[in-house]
Amino acid sequence: MINCFIFTALPCEAKAFITHFKLKKDLDCHSFSVYVNNNIVLTVTGSGKVAMAGGLAYSLALFESVKNPVLINLGIAGHQTATLGQLFISHKITDTDNGKNYYPQLIIKNECSSYPICTVSKPEQNYQENCLYDMEASGFYEIATRFTTTELIQVFKVISDNNTNGLELINAKIVTIWMMAVIEHIADSIEKLQFLATTLIKPELRYYAWLQQQYYFNVNHSHQLKALLQRWDVLTDYAELNFTGGKFKHAKAVLHWLQQQIDKQLFSL
Repeated sequence: MINCFIFTALPCEAKAFITHFKLKKDLDCHSFSVYVNNNIVLTVTGSGKVAMAGGLAYSLALFESVKNPVLINLGIAGHQTATLGQLFISHKITDTDNGKNYYPQLIIKNECSSYPICTVSKPEQNYQENCLYDMEASGFYEIATRFTTTELIQVFKVISDNNTNGLELINAKIVTIWMMAVIEHIADSIEKLQFLATTLIKPELRYYAWLQQQYYFNVNHSHQLKALLQRWDVLTDYAELNFTGGKFKHAKAVLHWLQQQIDKQLFSL
């Protein structure tokens, strides 16, 4: 049963995984290059946030019956000083165009280090921030959260350029070699996430019904409330929240306070 979707921007990022997982190209798909086996789908989307978001939505629409899919973005990224070919997983994604931040939940053990990603609209060689630079992660993550739980969404990046090795030195052959070198680690992480997907049972959402009784939440605010409460539980392993009676004047104040509590947790990463 298909329960994992891998998304790369470039064919050279995908090649090693197509071979490793024995994926076959779906000749009925024309908008994007889609490769499948019994439980994995890999889509090559093209470069950029828009292409990545479109490829993800297209692929999930093809397999709309899949529940709790594992969604993986895999590709290359730049960094100030990191070694070429080094593998990272991301715990924070920032879209540099609009300032939005996203926080993948790292709930499985990984041997590779975690690092924030700055997603840019064009190739970046001025590494001002101590983060990874890519062109797809924010577009991937924003759309991915509409199709599965955040625990099952992960972003892996392999270093392709730094201050001493510029973008002009990157070629398809070396990217494929880098991917081959890290494939066993990523495959192991995917296997763990696939197992988690089969066992993941969402508990009854704490505080939700009580807060709905205390304050008026419109439809949009209700969705935000659910998302914030779910994120709190994942980040804190179901720690208690100290809601004081009469503390909030309206629903927006509740949402703002919840976001503040979550931000405190995320800051410690």
